Amino acid sequence: QVQLVESGGGAVQPGGSLRLSCTASGHIVDRNFMGWYRQAPGKDRDLVAGIFTGGVKKYADSVEGRFAISKDNVGNTVYLEMNSLNAEDTAVYYCNLRSLGRPFYDYWGQGTQVTVSS
Repeated sequence: QVQLVESGGGAVQPGGSLRLSCTASGHIVDRNFMGWYRQAPGKDRDLVAGIFTGGVKKYADSVEGRFAISKDNVGNTVYLEMNSLNAEDTAVYYCNLRSLGRPFYDYWGQGTQVTVSS
């Protein structure tokens, strides 16, 4: 019954910045991985960035150094700071929450469009 609410998507010019946020409501398992995936037309949905319980972070090579993921201290909200955006970042971005212990679950947000164009 976890619900993920996303915000922050939109249109920006190349070189611009955007901040996405995702808030989870409901019962959250203590051990989890929470982050963002993206999917462009005709492509697979790939991990952009995520953060484990305890603070370990993962980034796709294509965004390393440009994006930064963080979460609040109770772990129910995750933020993705996106800098130096380029056209290749254009995609639908999906928030994801995955448990790493029991009960096992894998929740997805509805997706938010990010468009980078001049």
